[in-house]
Amino acid sequence: MNAAFLASANETRQKLPKLTHNQEVARLYRHALKTLSSWAIDRDIFNEEADAMRARFDAAKGCSPAMATRLLKEAKAELYNNTHPDPYCVPYMPGGSLFMRNPPLPMEICFPDGNYPADAPKVHLNPDMTVAKEDTGKSAVGSVLVDFTKKNME
Repeated sequence: MNAAFLASANETRQKLPKLTHNQEVARLYRHALKTLSSWAIDRDIFNEEADAMRARFDAAKGCSPAMATRLLKEAKAELYNNTHPDPYCVPYMPGGSLFMRNPPLPMEICFPDGNYPADAPKVHLNPDMTVAKEDTGKSAVGSVLVDFTKKNME
């Protein structure tokens, strides 16, 4: 990629919220389950592997902060190594068959005179049709970078 594209991508990338250790572990566990669902199609196999994964997470519960940091780093590396080449994605998310199929028109186009009806929605939507909220770190008001190779929004 050239420098101009990288510079514009860095401008549109949103800042990630600062997470606590518990939030990082919960997100890692959830991401690991999603990765496992891409690999294990049969539900019985998925449940067995998910139970084994949960046991690994529970075995490390309550360890020292230094060991927890090391385990978290190792788990992220293991998750990266086991990432599926073509992960399952929900149809309305980037990379899905329904992504931005029927996006809502901007209010300025629907009502050019500025007279919005009382029942008009007062929320902004992200490209994946979720409500844009600043506190969740997922606010696509303005420009947003949709990365179709990773199948996500940044």
